[in-house]
Amino acid sequence: MKVDLNDLHAFMTVARAGGFRDGARASGASPSGLSEAVSRLETRLGVRLLNRTTRSVAATEAGERLLERLGPVMSEVEAALDVVNGFRDKPAGTLRLNVPVSAARLVLPAIVPDFLAAFPDIRLEVIAEDSFVDVLAAGCDAGIRYDERLEQDMIAVPIGPRVQRFAAAAAPVYLDRRGRPEHPRDLLHHACLHGRFSSGVMPAWEFERDGEVVTVDTTGPLLVSVGTATDLAVDAAVAGTGIIYLFEDWLRPHFHSGALEPVLEPWWERFSGPFLYYPGRRLVPAPLRAFIDFIKNSAPRLFPDESEQSSE
Repeated sequence: MKVDLNDLHAFMTVARAGGFRDGARASGASPSGLSEAVSRLETRLGVRLLNRTTRSVAATEAGERLLERLGPVMSEVEAALDVVNGFRDKPAGTLRLNVPVSAARLVLPAIVPDFLAAFPDIRLEVIAEDSFVDVLAAGCDAGIRYDERLEQDMIAVPIGPRVQRFAAAAAPVYLDRRGRPEHPRDLLHHACLHGRFSSGVMPAWEFERDGEVVTVDTTGPLLVSVGTATDLAVDAAVAGTGIIYLFEDWLRPHFHSGALEPVLEPWWERFSGPFLYYPGRRLVPAPLRAFIDFIKNSAPRLFPDESEQSSE
């Protein structure tokens, strides 16, 4: 039985994406082309691989079994082809990264333009979300995560600033009206703007000073999705709605403009910066290897030591 590898790849793309349109966006193919490829594969195999409705696409039991076995095999095929890629003057191919929205906003902009200019034959695909999916299951080569989110059996490479802080801030007009907190517990009497992950978890507001850690269970008039709607909370804070708690780097432009005023800065909690991580049990694709080498060589220039940097 002869089966086209492109048809197998089309099936994997659609099954992982959960639909033909999402699969087309992820692969750059057309929905109709993917549909024809999957139908052709099903005809060759004589079994239905995907259940299709007007609203969703899901793998059948046969499709799930095939997907489980195909993943490692296709990875090995890609690795084998990548060996040939290593003989090129410059690496080529697609590099897929799964990153949190914060990294897409605060880390990658300093890296991506120079990287793509240095490697014009590489196509970079960035999937930004905050659901912390398995990067391999999602069809990605690598991901960016913070220390506590790193998966086991992964190689981690520092990327971005090595020290970051969570900052609290509010518009001067709000602080003039409601007063300026002097201790984290004072936030209990303020309007606080919150974020919530897609999992339903609401990040705690934690502060630390001289070894004393304070976690505050604040309330407020606005709750947004972390990442995708964070800018709405920032805009609300600038408008004087309440106090926001977010990455210092995200808020720094508003500190510089005077739109937001730092709150409780001596209590801002420091944490280690993010990491690029990828599986160590497989051959590293040439585009990913180029990206790793690039961030290692460019880190001192792109991200100088910011540990002493403040909002002033």
